[in-house]
Amino acid sequence: MFDFGIIPPAMFVGMVIFMLYGFPVAFSLAAVGLFFGVIGVFTGHFDQAFLQALPLRIFGIVSNDLLLAIPFFTFMGAILERCGLAEDLLEGMGKLFGAIPGGLAYAVILVGAVLGAITGTVAASVITMGVISLPIMLKYGYNPRLATGVIAASGTITQVIPPSLVLIVLADQLGKSVGDMYLGAIGPSILQVLIFILFIFILSLVRPKDIPALPLEARGELNMQLIWKVLAGMVPSIVLIFLVLGTIFMGLATPTEAGALGVVGGMVLAAMHRRLTWDLIRQGMHSTMHITAMVVFILVGATCFSLVFQGMNGGFWIEHMLSHVPGGAVGFLIFVNIFIFILAFFLDFFEIAFIVIPMLAPVAHSLGIDLIWFGVLICINMQTSFMHPPFGFALFYLRSIAPRSVKTSDIYMGAIPWLCMQLILVAIVIFWPETVTYWLDKTPPPDLSNVKIDVPGIGGLDGGSMPNFGLPSLGGDQPSAPPINLGEPPKINP
Repeated sequence: MFDFGIIPPAMFVGMVIFMLYGFPVAFSLAAVGLFFGVIGVFTGHFDQAFLQALPLRIFGIVSNDLLLAIPFFTFMGAILERCGLAEDLLEGMGKLFGAIPGGLAYAVILVGAVLGAITGTVAASVITMGVISLPIMLKYGYNPRLATGVIAASGTITQVIPPSLVLIVLADQLGKSVGDMYLGAIGPSILQVLIFILFIFILSLVRPKDIPALPLEARGELNMQLIWKVLAGMVPSIVLIFLVLGTIFMGLATPTEAGALGVVGGMVLAAMHRRLTWDLIRQGMHSTMHITAMVVFILVGATCFSLVFQGMNGGFWIEHMLSHVPGGAVGFLIFVNIFIFILAFFLDFFEIAFIVIPMLAPVAHSLGIDLIWFGVLICINMQTSFMHPPFGFALFYLRSIAPRSVKTSDIYMGAIPWLCMQLILVAIVIFWPETVTYWLDKTPPPDLSNVKIDVPGIGGLDGGSMPNFGLPSLGGDQPSAPPINLGEPPKINP
């Protein structure tokens, strides 16, 4: 463990102690990195020349065009969560599926997937669906544990469905294309929704009393007016999803440009719902600035920590430990997912992405693991951080808007089956990588061994004379240049 010195393990332990004590993560990372950097300089374990790169790395963060997509997608989600889109979708889908057992649960899952694809915000999805759906579910006899569980879990689908902010951050940390990361997440996103729907379907057969159908007076008659209402809510959303994701997949726009396009589309949708006001824009900008500043400060702190950590051979220490995990690549993936699952009890998904992923990515690459597959797998695992009792943020959001009649223990117990389903998806992606790689571009890379570059020699042109490149002749007989063979080393006459 100490083959590369005692300071890298001490840095890791120090980081954990600071975070458990409750200091802000960004400042804790920077303080630990600079503190151990000073110790390393005085003890001879760290070259102070590394610190000269710190200003350049920080400037690289604030000038990174890819990270500019984060405020765009955040602002788009902040606008859409307040424009009434979720209310219309939930009301229409609830009435459309209300006649079958578990109809409201189906509606919540599908609307959660749609909201995840256009807003990318867990808090917005959970709070919006909780305020609208939870009272109706409880009123018509839904089991409180099932009702709270399906709302919290459907809100966390946002983390996997593109254009997820987590996928943007992971693509940046892994050095991969955001478009490829989005393509890789399509299969697991569909599987996650299908697993949730299958669970509700089985439950409707086994315990139909826990998820009864809505009475006729609550759902209304199935007519063209109801279908039109559902379509009026779905079609603009699908168009916006295509504008944002389709332009990225087809190569027509970068993630940053697609995010800007999504902002315009979100404002158009808000105007269609007649809710585009200056107050709405101000609230969206406030939320966007808060999240963006948090991400940038965490990334700056993580850069300070990782620079010192790598300068003290911490990367080799991590690689040395994890390369010897039994089971090869599969054993490494199982260990890493258990490790991140435990970290998710205490750390936010941004913190995990900025702190842990840069340490794990070199090991995954050395083991021959596709980094897109690795990134999507980690993203699926990190969505469990929102469902962990008792620290899951989705459970906190739901507790804040749930009626007092709903016990906190019901919310925690209701989250466990859905947490297990998310872990099932992690196992599926580990043992069937095609769920991620199937959607990626399968064009084989060029064979560099067959590439030939022919450089013509100067000699032999125009009878061995030097080329004049179109310049006028100097007149007179010019001596011809000796032929030059570029395939031989030059000879120097004494």
